[in-house]
Amino acid sequence: MVGRARPELDLSGADWQSGSKGAGDVQIAFVEGFIAMRNAANPVGSSVIFDPAQWRAFVVNARAGAFDLT
Repeated sequence: MVGRARPELDLSGADWQSGSKGAGDVQIAFVEGFIAMRNAANPVGSSVIFDPAQWRAFVVNARAGAFDLT
């Protein structure tokens, strides 16, 4: 998280949800008021943690194509 320390969240019991299956699949979990995102192909790797405002900005920009690299 930019500008703030990353909260120490226990993700061991998180209910990870996947939007699709396939290459580049990511999973999200809602934990203690934050949103965690991880690479489904590497579930033991690190996770990106968003607060609700950051998550909303990410989703809005993703829907608008801001991260389209094609």
